[in-house]
Amino acid sequence: MKLGFEESQTLYESASQSARVWTERWVKDWVFCPNCGNPRITQYETNRPVADFFCADCSEEYELKSTKAKFGARVLDGAFRAMCARLVVDNNPNLLLLNYDLKSFGVTNLFVVPKQFFVREVIEERKPLAMTARRAGWIGCNILLNQIPKSGKVFFVRDRQPQSKESVLAQWKRTLFLRDEGLEARGWLIEVMNCVDSIGKQEFQLDDVYAFESTLSQLYPNNRHVKQKIRQQLQVLRDRGYLDFVGRGYYRLRSQG
Repeated sequence: MKLGFEESQTLYESASQSARVWTERWVKDWVFCPNCGNPRITQYETNRPVADFFCADCSEEYELKSTKAKFGARVLDGAFRAMCARLVVDNNPNLLLLNYDLKSFGVTNLFVVPKQFFVREVIEERKPLAMTARRAGWIGCNILLNQIPKSGKVFFVRDRQPQSKESVLAQWKRTLFLRDEGLEARGWLIEVMNCVDSIGKQEFQLDDVYAFESTLSQLYPNNRHVKQKIRQQLQVLRDRGYLDFVGRGYYRLRSQG
């Protein structure tokens, strides 16, 4: 995988327009489909809503967002209501997030957030635009990257180091089971996965996850049996091969590679 851009001599009206063209061309030339391994994904025609690329073999769709700076806790997205409506449809695109550097004129990071990680809990409603704005009252949203588990960020390139195709495909496959779950069930599973990430250990105890009971209670105030729900989610993650049950209240997180 070559990380450099090719359009260094092309002039556009703005730096952002140039970066958009360079990054889209790079993705078209170098990024494979993480779902089926197709060596190239195809770019949609200009001005298509939502998705930018698709896989001609398996029909997975991808939206691309690019920036010079590393992505932080939030990623600006479109209309809040439209985003919430997308959560329940099958063709909600996966999200490609690309960092580039103009000094080295190339890609520094690229990862994909699979669409199964987009649940209501990771969508933040923004304040309506002021009445003096051109689109007065319009309500946008942010994607809360800090609420997406580590396993929901599949890197193609990390700190200028391309990751192996085998690793990308394996990490993608690891969480596909979430697509079989309903939206609310996925939300619970993802939150428990976040709790496991926060523990920061490959092997952990049930009590380590119980320590997040108050946090989960705030997220789901109508659930009065949070500990039972935690146990249930751990059993699902075990049955789906995400965790191993070691015994006597101990679990082990399976390797991500």
